[in-house]
Amino acid sequence: MIHVTNKEVFEIFEDFTKLKTKKDKVLFIREQGNLVPAVKDVIRGAFDDRLKFVLPVGKPPYTPNRPESVPSSLKMLHRQFSTFVVGATSEGLGQMHIEKKFIQMLESIHAEDALIVLDMVAKKPPVKGLTVKIVEEAFPNLLP
Repeated sequence: MIHVTNKEVFEIFEDFTKLKTKKDKVLFIREQGNLVPAVKDVIRGAFDDRLKFVLPVGKPPYTPNRPESVPSSLKMLHRQFSTFVVGATSEGLGQMHIEKKFIQMLESIHAEDALIVLDMVAKKPPVKGLTVKIVEEAFPNLLP
């Protein structure tokens, strides 16, 4: 497998879709998830039913970033996910504050990564072809 750490999260998931066999997909997503924690966090957010998001259903009013002017990266901002989950650091924060912080995150990352985050919050796989079976094989202890 190729060590790809300079790619954005959406590019890693794009590479995943190009793989043909389940074995290759499992090996690739395991490697990338271990190299880029944001990949594993997105997968867990999408597939772990224990994680409930404290965000309204649907797409919030945000302005997607232009690819040439992205000030941050999902690879760094994924640590903020706990702010948007019931019982994590969202505890005690006002709903307006949480939603504002979520929109700020979406607006500061690549537009394609923002779509992945929105899918995660909607409990949808970040990419076609990524299944619970592949996730369980790649990360045996990630899901309940």
